Amino acid sequence: MLLLALDTATPAVTVALHDGTDVIASSSQVDARRHGELLLPAVDRVLAEAGVRLDAVTDIVVGIGPGPYTGLRVGLMTADTFGIALGVPVHGVCTLDGLAYAADIEKGPFVVATDARRKEVYWARYADSRTRLTDPAVDRPADIADQVAGLPAVGAGALLYPDAFPSAHEPEHVSAAALAGLAAEKLAAGEELPAPRPLYLRRPDAQVPKNYKVVTPK
Repeated sequence: MLLLALDTATPAVTVALHDGTDVIASSSQVDARRHGELLLPAVDRVLAEAGVRLDAVTDIVVGIGPGPYTGLRVGLMTADTFGIALGVPVHGVCTLDGLAYAADIEKGPFVVATDARRKEVYWARYADSRTRLTDPAVDRPADIADQVAGLPAVGAGALLYPDAFPSAHEPEHVSAAALAGLAAEKLAAGEELPAPRPLYLRRPDAQVPKNYKVVTPK
């Protein structure tokens, strides 16, 4: 097994290779506006560090969000393209699950929260680093304060809103290394991973204006 994992659902552009036992190479850069520019060079860099060719990859793992539309689709389309070109399966992993897996919290329950912009967070509650208790959701921190009160929290959303998440922990952003490790565990156990389809949870920020003028030639 040689998993190529990638995620662009957060400001982190992150890539890793996993041989089924350990991560053998990884790269992460934080830049919310350059997912499309940074992802493929990161893949090349990770492959070069590991000393393998792309055609040696047996599986693709991609973070499916939730995340903002523009960034998230970069990773998903790249993963789909690799899967088609190589003829290998593409597996989805919830980005929040990757953060939970990498959390430095000894025992649960706890919350994972990422920045959803618009003064909102994407979030879910976990029993432990491998067990999610709730479906991913998007809400204003103040609206879920009662639900997360007293719980440790992980992720950039928790760090941004300390009033709602007073006990914030690392990591801030997801890593492809964590996604790959979680996926490798689940695949080895015979578990089925989600399809590589996006968890947007809301409409994209960019939309067609409702009252625009249609200009047609005379």
